[in-house]
Formats: sequence, C-alpha cells, structure tokens
Amino acid sequence: MKNEQLKKLYSKIRTIPDFPMPGIQFKDFTPLLADPETLSMTSELLKKPYDGLKIDIVAGLESRGFLLGPRLAQDLNAGFIPVRKSGKLPAETFAEEYELEYGVDSLEVHKDALSKGANVIIHDDLIATGGTAMACARLIEKLGGNIIAFSFIMHIDSLKGLELLEGKSYTCHTLLSV
Repeated sequence: MKNEQLKKLYSKIRTIPDFPMPGIQFKDFTPLLADPETLSMTSELLKKPYDGLKIDIVAGLESRGFLLGPRLAQDLNAGFIPVRKSGKLPAETFAEEYELEYGVDSLEVHKDALSKGANVIIHDDLIATGGTAMACARLIEKLGGNIIAFSFIMHIDSLKGLELLEGKSYTCHTLLSV
C-alpha cells in the first residue's frame, strides 16, 4: 500500500470524544465513505489480500461491517451473511455473548447461514478489544465454517484486539492503525 493512499485514508477518519459514552474515543469512518475516491480505494485494498483465494462467504458484523462487507463479498464473487445483535434475525439462530470495551452484548447468526466447510472472511470496520470478532468466530465455527481471515478497515492498536486473534492463530488483514 502506498504512503499517499494511507494518508488519504487516515485523513478521512475522525475521532468523536465521549461517544457512545464518556471516556470512549469513537473512530468514525463515515467521511471515508462519503468520498468516492477513498471509498473506492478502501474497497480495492480490502479485496487485495484475498485475490486468487476461494472465498464462499463474507460475514459482516453489525452494523458497520454491513457497509463494505457486501461489496467485499461481491468483489470476491462470494455470498454475504449478516451477523447481528440479539433479536434482529427472523429465523432460528445461534448466539454468542461478548465483552465490549464499554459493556456486554450478544451476536446472532442464522443456523442455516452457510454450508459446512464454507470458506469465510469475517469483516468489520474496526477491531478494538477483539471480543466481537471472537464471538463471530465462535458462531462461524459452530456452523462448520472455515475461517480464512478477518478483515478490518482499522484497528485500535492500544486495545490489542489483533494480538488476541493472531494469538488464536487467525489471519488478520487491516488497513489502518488508529
């Protein structure tokens, strides 16, 4: 990745203090989405590590993983499945609880979301502590999916979420460190 590309992407990330609660420094990438050049660049860079690989499904984490996850799936000629917060999916689901840096939550996926042995990329906009990503990994593995990698636009280096995933022998690709 070229330095000028990174500079453009970094220039579109803003920090919102005390959101969603006091003490949290929220990393907002909506300016990146609003600019056609950085949106296109981000999509291309997200796809690049998987060129030539057989990917069956991209699993996008609620909610910001829904923004570029379907595009990543389309670029890889794969399907897309939403991994949602509790109570949002209409059919029978599996659920997993996880800890956030500011609380506890739960994720769900339809029990019939993918075939056993499907090659899956788990995508989200950001990884912080890794709790959400690990909960999703447990769900995909419950369904019999083969996790090829995790895909993130950015990671918060100080919260060590990438280290957690890589320590569990998962491959992770991220574009930006914030």
